[in-house]
Amino acid sequence: MTASSSLRDYQRVRLLAIRSLFEIVEQSSEGTVIVDRDARIVWMNERYARRYGLQNAAEAIGQEVEKVIPTSLLRQVVETGEPILLDMLDTPGGPLVVMRLPVHDDAGAVIGAIGFALFDQLNNLAPLVTRFMQIQQELASTRSLLQARQAKYSFAHFIGASAASLEVKRRARRAAASESPVLLLGETGTGKELLAHAIHSASPRAHKPFVSVNCAAIPETLLEAEFFGTAPGAFTGADRKGRPGKLQIAQGGTLFLDEIGDMPLALQSKLLRVLQEKEFEPVGSNEVRRSDVRLIAATSLDLQAAVQAGRFRADLYYRLDVLPIRLPPLRERLDDLPALCETILDELPGHHELDDEALALLASHAWPGNVRELRNVLERTALLGDEPHIGAAALRSAIGRISPLPSPVPNLPGTLFSGGDLHAAREAFEREFIRQALAEHSGNVLQAAQRLGLGRSTLYKKMVALGL
Repeated sequence: MTASSSLRDYQRVRLLAIRSLFEIVEQSSEGTVIVDRDARIVWMNERYARRYGLQNAAEAIGQEVEKVIPTSLLRQVVETGEPILLDMLDTPGGPLVVMRLPVHDDAGAVIGAIGFALFDQLNNLAPLVTRFMQIQQELASTRSLLQARQAKYSFAHFIGASAASLEVKRRARRAAASESPVLLLGETGTGKELLAHAIHSASPRAHKPFVSVNCAAIPETLLEAEFFGTAPGAFTGADRKGRPGKLQIAQGGTLFLDEIGDMPLALQSKLLRVLQEKEFEPVGSNEVRRSDVRLIAATSLDLQAAVQAGRFRADLYYRLDVLPIRLPPLRERLDDLPALCETILDELPGHHELDDEALALLASHAWPGNVRELRNVLERTALLGDEPHIGAAALRSAIGRISPLPSPVPNLPGTLFSGGDLHAAREAFEREFIRQALAEHSGNVLQAAQRLGLGRSTLYKKMVALGL
């Protein structure tokens, strides 16, 4: 056999194979259509024609493909030369799984396209469709969970332009750029959780979960399982499949431990291991899991006193007290009252405003409940009042008993402090001396430290220790 005759045989076999492949696909498919380079139908089988309400396939010849098959993408295949290998096509008889291929001439130019309807019943693709639906459900569930775990507040929600408020936000923004633990100190209602949300929102972990645990709200017997999760069947009543803990849910994001001062001592040692070794074990499991969370803790307790009393581990305290931020009580930033009141009233239905006497009354109250108490008073007054104007009388009724602001401690070196011992008197004098230095320099800690002859970090530590 010569080379030329062999080549002719190869070409004949190739053409026969192509023809056979087309016939096999055409006969087994639910519909076949061929279009030219202008996307006009040049051939259509009878089954496909009947599906689209034609008496016979000849009626389709010469028509633009979209006039017969409204949702066809064969024109796109002709224009781009790119195949569409698997797609869904809605037809009058139900959905079809289709494949679309370009047709080339000997020179490689696109001269048309061919479409095959592969299945008329999706049962043939049941395993694939089922798996696809499972993946979609898992993705939707994950998105919903992540959305529920996103931070709700930013620094814009921490209202205040006083020197104390600006210093809090300055330190918090610096903390957001770090991976070190943050310890938020302050009385209840000062906005510790809001600031934790804001730090997370401004951090590189903002797109990851923000998970909050209130250590005082969960029974001690359940706190470890809530924190670390449980292995399958770890104890009677435990989930057979196991349950992820907050550490696992917060993976890659931020874990906020509110009221950490109420955490049991036994759990404190395990938290210390998480911070130092970056690993933990679920309850009832020997499996060691890696932990990648940024920790923000908050407390309204005096942790130093708790350490001295043996209620809080000293090693954990020093590990947490890397970036301490003290949130001042409202009575120490009364300059923020107008802005806070305006923001709170704007969130309530109706258009309410305070007069000067009302603001003066608010400024005379010590606000033991801080901003949370302020919101409660304004909301109650707005709901009970019939007028948009809120006066001092209505506020006095809503507040109830006015808590007077604490009298300033005399600052004369020779003043005798009534009550307490020498240590208490010295601490009171230091507190007032530092407070005056801060006031003289509009809250600028660096300038106040220079005025006092201290380093800035030393002054910060004294401010935290003295409750400033």
